[in-house]
Amino acid sequence: MKPLNKVSVSFGRHETFALRFGWLTKGFHEWNRNKNVFESDDATVILGVGKNMVHAIRYWLIASQILEVDENSLKPSEVGELIFNKKNGYDPYLEDDATIWLVHWLIASNASNATSFFWFFNHFHKPEFTQKELCDALHEFVSEQLGARTSTNTLKSDIALLLRMYEPTIDYRTTPIEEGLDSPLSMLGLINEISDTKYHESKLENRWNLPIAPFSYSVLEIFGATQISSLRVEQLMMSDGIHAAPGAVFRLNDEGLIAKLEEMIAWLPGYFELRETAGIHQLYKLKDIQFVDVLAKYYNENRNSRLGEVVA
Repeated sequence: MKPLNKVSVSFGRHETFALRFGWLTKGFHEWNRNKNVFESDDATVILGVGKNMVHAIRYWLIASQILEVDENSLKPSEVGELIFNKKNGYDPYLEDDATIWLVHWLIASNASNATSFFWFFNHFHKPEFTQKELCDALHEFVSEQLGARTSTNTLKSDIALLLRMYEPTIDYRTTPIEEGLDSPLSMLGLINEISDTKYHESKLENRWNLPIAPFSYSVLEIFGATQISSLRVEQLMMSDGIHAAPGAVFRLNDEGLIAKLEEMIAWLPGYFELRETAGIHQLYKLKDIQFVDVLAKYYNENRNSRLGEVVA
């Protein structure tokens, strides 16, 4: 998680290209083979994309916190290595829905490198809106809350891309994933275009399809960022404006958030507990657990489950 810092924000670095299937995998693997791949003369040939797309792939690897900027060079993040390492990564080809949900969290909680995405999921709360309303609200936030000077066209580009990246345009029930040009994030159902209108919607729901691993990962990041042993459920539901909040990022309603917390407690017994005092629900962390262990538990269980299905 990268909290909001007024002196460290970014807009429009995606070259107007939405994240596509295969880009994180291809970019991470090629970077591992050649740490200068994005600057090399034959980058377009190696990655099989145009020049501007090369810059976009590099940007999305950073925005999704798969790679990190270390002074003037790049290095793999711990979660990037765990997921995308070609030899022993848990899901290098984004075959598990949990990985796509995790990538969503990593982008929407990255206020430094994906500021517009962080703003939308953590600051903007209207369930229905037009593209113009989004642009106007983002412009107001940037000028009044950040004091930043960013061109209106750049902010419009961010909003247009956000909608394009999260709204599905193909039917995945009939179209193979690899044949679609949609972003993997469009599969999550977090933003939808309302048919025959100029409106879009992003509503709070139960999100029964949200896997427990990325949700648990997000909760652990909140504990890590705040450095406290208990969190009000409200802190997990709504962003404080600085840190991302799981409820806001995953567009969970109250019932959905409590259900996910209870599922997490049952899945990780002995580590968390929900208590209610004077009508206030709080989540307590009883002992430490690392996100590495959470991801290992989920992917290993999932792998064993699939192997069991094959044997059966």
